[in-house]
Amino acid sequence: MKIIMLGAPGAGKGTQAKMLAEKYSIPHISTGDIFRANIKNGTELGKKAKSYMDAGNLVPDELVVDLVVDRIGQDDCAKGYILDGFPRTIPQAQALTEALNKVGDKVDYAIDIEVPDENIITRMGGRRACVSCGATYHIKYNPTKVENVCDACNGELIVRDDDKPETVKHRLDTYHEETQPLIDYYNEQGILKEIDGTVDMDVVFNNIVDILGE
Repeated sequence: MKIIMLGAPGAGKGTQAKMLAEKYSIPHISTGDIFRANIKNGTELGKKAKSYMDAGNLVPDELVVDLVVDRIGQDDCAKGYILDGFPRTIPQAQALTEALNKVGDKVDYAIDIEVPDENIITRMGGRRACVSCGATYHIKYNPTKVENVCDACNGELIVRDDDKPETVKHRLDTYHEETQPLIDYYNEQGILKEIDGTVDMDVVFNNIVDILGE
């Protein structure tokens, strides 16, 4: 079962990917994890990626696809995998499709978790992070016992820069411009499944499982 998770920043796709990976005993793969693993292990692909990152440049699509294809070719992906945060653009999606075709493989499902922008801005604006231990909370969905005080270490809670409304709005604009076209791309391939992400997290999960099967 090969799955791609789609959805705007803050839609909850990472959380769902982890839950699905646990249920189906398949790896949850993010490009960030792949980069870190290859750089840490000093692979040729890792060295190439590091050279771009050290120069402050984006890693080229071709190299990102090579890293992803290398990762999903490993033994633990034999039963499937969940890609989270990749592909982000049409060129990446096309390159991935071509690379999989070469080895007689394909993606089975593209799961799009739909959440309106205003919900995401509200949701992310309510997040709080501890400056001391990094624990995260939400003023509505996961509040602390004492307001603005971390349950774990009594540290001060703050709104992280990337959760501020203006930052979230910019990230959403970028998503709609670059990543939204992927929804049309995978819909044309007949593998897109759209999920209402505004309901409870467990309901979202169960709705995805209904599509994938037990």
